[in-house]
Amino acid sequence: MESQRFRRPDRVRHQADFDRVYQCDAFAADDVLVVKGCRNSLGHPRLGLSVSRKVGNAVVRNRWKRLIREAFRHTRQHFSVGVDLVVRPRRGGQPSLAAIERSLPGLARRVIRKLGPP
Repeated sequence: MESQRFRRPDRVRHQADFDRVYQCDAFAADDVLVVKGCRNSLGHPRLGLSVSRKVGNAVVRNRWKRLIREAFRHTRQHFSVGVDLVVRPRRGGQPSLAAIERSLPGLARRVIRKLGPP
């Protein structure tokens, strides 16, 4: 059984990787999240987070990040291999694990479909 941990190789960490994802034109949004994506040369999906101060104070921002990471851990088997996703909360959205778990896989599929075949 594959580990459900969110390890360092599962994260988009470097500014160059974030810049590469932002250069891609593939994104999808709903009332909870905005997801941008780009293919990577790795054999697994990676998650990057972008939660600005406009979302709220530090407590609110950290709650969003914890919930998005948890939803990614639970739903990562639905994602195509070799894709980097940068996720941010939608302005006015409320942090809820159930809502994020419903939203994230569908948005990721839409982004992957926009990227086209590998």
